[in-house]
Amino acid sequence: MKLSAPIYQLKRRAKIMARTDTIPLHQALDRIAQEEGFTGWSLLASQYETSAHSMLSQLVEGDLVVIAARPGHGKTLLGLRLLLDAVREDRKATFFTLEYTEAQSLQRIHALPEGEMLGDRIEIVTSDDISAEYIIRHLQGAPRGTVAVIDYLQILDQQRSKPPLAEQVLALKAFARNTGTVLAFISQIDRAFEAENKALPDLGDIRLPNRLDLWLFDKACFLHNREIQLQHIG
Repeated sequence: MKLSAPIYQLKRRAKIMARTDTIPLHQALDRIAQEEGFTGWSLLASQYETSAHSMLSQLVEGDLVVIAARPGHGKTLLGLRLLLDAVREDRKATFFTLEYTEAQSLQRIHALPEGEMLGDRIEIVTSDDISAEYIIRHLQGAPRGTVAVIDYLQILDQQRSKPPLAEQVLALKAFARNTGTVLAFISQIDRAFEAENKALPDLGDIRLPNRLDLWLFDKACFLHNREIQLQHIG
């Protein structure tokens, strides 16, 4: 069964419904779920919400991870949930985004389970200057085990004043290894994947407008149609 909108948009509708109809949020969530053909929100969530907890438990200090999917398949939400799980473990969590404003980022975080309770502990950085050098400088001195999500891989070197993507990822890999920081990169998947007969994308489907050795990453997480798979690369 295909949802009429992504999970975070359904939650936003439920919040608006709760305010306008003056009902508890859980009742509004159940109504939204029923409109989607489920008896309640818990059933909908169990089938459509991707878990980041199992991924965090499989990451080690110094890991470079790529989180990749086609648009609308949950890669950004998974990255944000990874940060929420880091916060839950009392780790420093930072979201570097060249895609969203701070308000948009907070809106998406607050729509997630425990997002309103824990989301304000996630540091959000939206500077146009985000690059490897900027990220390294910003995280210098952060405690080991810090988790940072970078949104997104393909536009790190979009400005010609920034170093090539391969050079930036090499620098970030060295930084992660030396400091014990976990760096997760949200990544696009080439649209040609949708013409292939595969359940999930793989490394060969990652869109690379500029040259990059994907073996620099330690792990890759691929999502498609509610399926998720974490792979070890190096």
